[in-house]
Amino acid sequence: MPYATMTSKGQITVPQSIRKRLHLQAGKRIEFKVTKEGEIRMTPVTLTVDDVFGILKRPGQRAFSVEEMNEALAERFRNMDI
Repeated sequence: MPYATMTSKGQITVPQSIRKRLHLQAGKRIEFKVTKEGEIRMTPVTLTVDDVFGILKRPGQRAFSVEEMNEALAERFRNMDI
């Protein structure tokens, strides 16, 4: 079982096996929750809308309305071979 030692500043190093399993990298945020039983739950914080806002925007590409996107999806589903 992996373990860590706390420094005098309250810092710990997350063991490599845990970092790999949770896909943690430098700069990633982690949330800690204490259960009623006194256990600590460590959870990677997922991206927020602000983190990904504009990621799909390409220079020169026009914005589509929600109605246009819904119609394109509906057309795509109508043409699927099921």
